[in-house]
Amino acid sequence: MNTQRRVVVTGMGAVSAAGIGADALWRAARDGRSCVSETQFNRPYRGRIKISAQVQGFDPAAHIEAAVLPFCDPVTQYLLTAADEAVAQAGLSRAEPMGPRTASIIGTGVGGMHTLEDGLYLALVEQGRPAPLTVPRLIPSSPPSNVSIRYGATGPCFAVASACSSATQAIGIAAQLIRWGVIDRAIVGGTEDCITNSALLAWEALRVLTPDACRPFSKGRNGMILGAGAAVFILEAEDIALARGAVPLVELAGYGTTADAKDQVRPDAKGAAACMSEALRDAGVAIDEIDYINAHGTGTTVNDITEAEALGLVFGARAPQLPVSSTKPIHGHGLGAGGALELVVTIGAVRNSIAPPTINWREPDIKCPVDAVPNEARPMPIRTAMSNSFAFGGINASLVVRRAEAA
Repeated sequence: MNTQRRVVVTGMGAVSAAGIGADALWRAARDGRSCVSETQFNRPYRGRIKISAQVQGFDPAAHIEAAVLPFCDPVTQYLLTAADEAVAQAGLSRAEPMGPRTASIIGTGVGGMHTLEDGLYLALVEQGRPAPLTVPRLIPSSPPSNVSIRYGATGPCFAVASACSSATQAIGIAAQLIRWGVIDRAIVGGTEDCITNSALLAWEALRVLTPDACRPFSKGRNGMILGAGAAVFILEAEDIALARGAVPLVELAGYGTTADAKDQVRPDAKGAAACMSEALRDAGVAIDEIDYINAHGTGTTVNDITEAEALGLVFGARAPQLPVSSTKPIHGHGLGAGGALELVVTIGAVRNSIAPPTINWREPDIKCPVDAVPNEARPMPIRTAMSNSFAFGGINASLVVRRAEAA
């Protein structure tokens, strides 16, 4: 990706368990404030896991027009709200269609899970008929197509569905298209909300959810917590952004993606290491230039050990001293949106020179020799940072960002 055109982020927005706004998400991560609470269901729930990082109190009618709402599952509602924030911060406007040089690329692991569950409940339990717009609401292409319609973006428009790497791959692909001159700008990010009865029961069956607290890289960790939400970024070619007077937030300097080609559910350290190395090469960044890493860090026993091993393969003797935190205990595991939510946090870390903490951390695990920034944020110089997403099926993606003035 590191060819001639630099890619910068000129706007970002988010909806998460922390509330509405990218700043709300960053502040929760910086302050180590858990957004986990008792899950609210619209039907009786018979599962064992009662907690999640759910988007609560969100009023879609306050953000989206009445004519648009019938086409929007909650994932699209979150996405459009986040996109409006990102577009406004970038100094752009819906009043002027963005045209053929702007892409709409959105990562989502599942798509409209709430719509799917509601439709199945109507059809199979109540013996009724699903709503007429069930299909347009639930398909994974609904989020990006709604974005393109909203902003008049007639360039490439598609969804990326690669489980927990979906958003990170979407962002990386968009950056590549800008580098290669295919487009000048992208509205890109991720969205997900699988906090439903059937989805939570399915995750319970995998035995990867914690009943109490997510503790990445800590001894005694016992699983992850599901999260939900959306995050959106405006990516632009640097010359285009500067010509219109935009102020870059950071440079998106590198992208790497690999496949383990090993197993559907068990991660592989070599595949993750190859991914991080590819992102570093793409950014033209040496291993000693990375100041902070936002880890995939799910809080499961195997994932954290594998990621720690991969970090050792890439960063060598420096790995145990490199600040590596997971913010999933704060905002939950956003699945297909996870990489986008975590990029908001990573950008916040770079712009504010603060490494957010891994909360709920108790004691070291000798199998995870990393500096997890335990429990308290750490003010420190951060010019260049990495964000990792390692998904089921062995699908890996990493991004490298750096301060715009360091580009």
